[in-house]
Amino acid sequence: MGQLDRDYAEKRDYIRMRIDADISLIYAGQIIAAVCVDLSSSGMQIQAPRSFKVGDRLSVKIESDHTALRGLEADTEVVWIADIDGGEQKLGLTILAMR
Repeated sequence: MGQLDRDYAEKRDYIRMRIDADISLIYAGQIIAAVCVDLSSSGMQIQAPRSFKVGDRLSVKIESDHTALRGLEADTEVVWIADIDGGEQKLGLTILAMR
């Protein structure tokens, strides 16, 4: 098994939580409403209403409905893309930094 295969296999071992939560993406000064499909300690899968490309850097904000629980804010990078109907995309994001 090569290093790339090992890195991918190790990343797939992270526990993923399916959350289907509304999120805000910040890209080039624009705020874009999207949906976080699942979340792990190193990344997330989202569904976005517009096109991005691999390497794009996005800030992600997930609000919390609970006063005792702070929301999540992260700087991310697009690592994979899957086009879906209506011009939307599913994106794989790696988390670069938490804020």
